[in-house]
Amino acid sequence: QVQLVESGGGLVQAGDSLRLSCATSKLTFNYYTMAWFRQVPGKEREFVAAISWKGGDSIYGDSVKGRFTASRDNAKNTVYLQMNSLKSEDTAVYFCAASGGVRATPTKSAYSYWGQGTQVTVSS
Repeated sequence: QVQLVESGGGLVQAGDSLRLSCATSKLTFNYYTMAWFRQVPGKEREFVAAISWKGGDSIYGDSVKGRFTASRDNAKNTVYLQMNSLKSEDTAVYFCAASGGVRATPTKSAYSYWGQGTQVTVSS
């Protein structure tokens, strides 16, 4: 059974940095595009970042461009999200997701597998 497990969330102050990790298992990781989404209660799940299976193509949501960076280590079957200059509005549960498509996409329905999420809270 495919598993995606996020870690690295926590409580930080505005302006701090945090790195999230998403470890995968039972997934041919090298051939999956990986993404990060986030969600706050009562709102739609929002696209944050995606990185293609070769890592050469990455895209970002407008609200995080220039502050967040997605990367992947195919040898470790893990995708990362480096978050810098955090703001209170970044507070959310962050989910990683996997898509069998070859290109990074912000479309939720393209992602077949999802993790359980990790909470990030940014205090101002």
